[in-house]
Amino acid sequence: MSDDGRPTVRERRAELKLKIRRRGIYLLPNMLTLANLFFGFYAILQAVNLNFEGACISVFVAMVLDSLDGRLARMTNTQSAFGAELDSLSDMVSFGVAPAILVYEFAINEIAYRDLGMVAAFIYSACAALRLARFNVQINVVDKRFFMGLPSPAAAALLTGFVWVCTEWDLDGSAMKWWALAVTLFAGLSMVTTARFYSFKTINFKRSVPFSALVGLLLVYAIVAMNRPTVLFFIFLAYGLSGYIYSAIHFQEFFGRGARAKREAATQADADETKSH
Repeated sequence: MSDDGRPTVRERRAELKLKIRRRGIYLLPNMLTLANLFFGFYAILQAVNLNFEGACISVFVAMVLDSLDGRLARMTNTQSAFGAELDSLSDMVSFGVAPAILVYEFAINEIAYRDLGMVAAFIYSACAALRLARFNVQINVVDKRFFMGLPSPAAAALLTGFVWVCTEWDLDGSAMKWWALAVTLFAGLSMVTTARFYSFKTINFKRSVPFSALVGLLLVYAIVAMNRPTVLFFIFLAYGLSGYIYSAIHFQEFFGRGARAKREAATQADADETKSH
């Protein structure tokens, strides 16, 4: 204790460490998050070894695990700040670094002009980091129905799906390098835009649905199974374009709302000035 009876800095640190030790770490959701990290790391190794199909599959497996850990934590009431931070770091590896290395090794390293391929891969990784950081600070203030900017797993799926389609159809990376560059920049920059992408968080999976919905889901599975790389790529390409389409449709609404807010603010300022006189 200090002279005034308050605990010293060392005592407060010891107490904080004891609280953290007592609180512990929830095992089950963090196991899935670490599995997500493992498959992201494994995808990097496969890309470096030029096993592009294995790398693509690993990224998609990481996506599935990433979608499960948060839902499992909410279902079992095991959310924690530690889990949220670990999830962001794992996402950076699996959806920020791994896809960039994958597309670089597959195609855009063929672009020799002023290291343009390396710059594009870095831009994608940097945008993923910015996207995750922005998501973490805005998680409690944004509309839950929408993501601001393309989510990093969807951007990774778009980039990885492109490489997977090329390997499935035996398209040489050097021949597709400029398309790969365009997809890389589109996916990366879409993560840091203010376009709104539907989050699917408002779907209630506990609600009963008609039998026809189950049949429709079965048809979706069948279509995906026909050619997984191509179907998945075009699904995520459509999702990547959906935010811009939504913004274009609602542009007039947002523009009108902003102008109306400015007019109301100006009117209120004039009223306040009149009262002051």
